[in-house]
Amino acid sequence: MALPRALPLDTVTPDAAPASLTAPKPAAAIAVARPRMPPAEAILPYLQQIDEARWYSNFGAVLLGLERRIAERFAPGAQVVTVANATQALTLTLKAMDLKPGGYVVMPSWTFVATAHAVIAAGLKPWFVDVDSKTWMLDPATVIALSPELAREAVAVIPVCAFGAMPDLAAWRSFREFTGLPVLLDAAAAFDALDDARLPAVVSLHATKVLGVGEGGFLVTDDADLAHRVRLQTNFGFHGSRDSQVAATNSKLSEYAGAVGMAALDAWPVDRLRFLRAGQMLRIALMGCPEVRFQEGWGADWTTSVCTVGLPPGSAAQVAQSLRAEGVDTRAWWGGGCHTSTAFLDCRREALPATEALAASTLGLPFFIDMDGDEIARIAAVLDRALGAG
Repeated sequence: MALPRALPLDTVTPDAAPASLTAPKPAAAIAVARPRMPPAEAILPYLQQIDEARWYSNFGAVLLGLERRIAERFAPGAQVVTVANATQALTLTLKAMDLKPGGYVVMPSWTFVATAHAVIAAGLKPWFVDVDSKTWMLDPATVIALSPELAREAVAVIPVCAFGAMPDLAAWRSFREFTGLPVLLDAAAAFDALDDARLPAVVSLHATKVLGVGEGGFLVTDDADLAHRVRLQTNFGFHGSRDSQVAATNSKLSEYAGAVGMAALDAWPVDRLRFLRAGQMLRIALMGCPEVRFQEGWGADWTTSVCTVGLPPGSAAQVAQSLRAEGVDTRAWWGGGCHTSTAFLDCRREALPATEALAASTLGLPFFIDMDGDEIARIAAVLDRALGAG
């Protein structure tokens, strides 16, 4: 028996058309992040400088130029030391502080695991303390309340800039003066907001950040001696000779990373405006969702490469599932807090009710520099449905 011939496409009526021809195509998924580095043509002039100098690593003119330009964002006297990544920068800075081996470093559990890994790599022990439920950051008063054990066992404190927000730096400087404890700021995501070097701070230059070189980071501090000690540790302990002056490692950036950083800095004024524009558009689109809470100042006073929002208590997992079902990616950037990771289950901790509440009620929404209006409208509509369903 002969099979019937298929109808030509131009004769297929809506009633006869296969479902595959008439069904609307599903909307493309929206990724939670879409990093963007400087294009090749923007990096090329700096690569040509490297070629002309034939200096490819070990603190050539391009990398030192990058450090100078970053330092110019701060008050005179700021020192910038680039490092292979921000985790290494935290570790080496803690080592350069000459802290008692095995001592406790007070830090929030509400942070990316790199903070805790850096503490352990420096030969120290994390002591997880709860954050303020409004700022999502460690409060000096909370740390002071740990006394008298604080004076006996803690050797330093690491406040974390939650998703790029800035804590009260004046309060932390007062804390340092009052307690005598060193304070190291984990400002990994806070390139935009950080403008004060009076507390040593580490910033990430990872490709996912608002300004990146691929892999990298830097320490900024007004303490020239501290900066020098960290520099020694990034380069085998060498300084001006082949004598290795201190136990060290090799974690410096190459000239090629410096070239990417220089191109990124060239574009930063415009890129910053584009990030702020995308943030403002997302805030406006979600004005009809009062249950969604943005970090104070995000998208207006400061920007970063992620958008983490507060949701109704305990709803983050359900909302994430609903968004994923409609092709909108999300991320619980810090999971349940460091204390829930296997690597840190045995670490010392205080009660962490705010951290646990944040883990259950915050969510990273899609956010990137070139989000368009259609993507933002879709995110808002899907989120509104997800909240309504809850």
